Amino acid sequence: MYIHVGEDVMVRTDEIIAIIDRDTVQFSEEIQHFLKTKDKNLCNLAKGSYKSLVITSNQLYLSPLASSTLKKRSKKYSNYENLL
Repeated sequence: MYIHVGEDVMVRTDEIIAIIDRDTVQFSEEIQHFLKTKDKNLCNLAKGSYKSLVITSNQLYLSPLASSTLKKRSKKYSNYENLL
């Protein structure tokens, strides 16, 4: 299944490694260092400030959607997939 992470971008749910909220990203030195080393793989989907960081196996997305919203969507699609 796919999940919408912002703009017109859909990501396969099985490729998502982590979804991290903005506050954690901003206050974690380790994550800041990680983002600097992966700068060429970073895609900013937020027109204003981002609300979460979505880490996939080959791309990083700054999403305008809150991590809680993305979590709800992934559970919704997961439950739907189990019905099929």
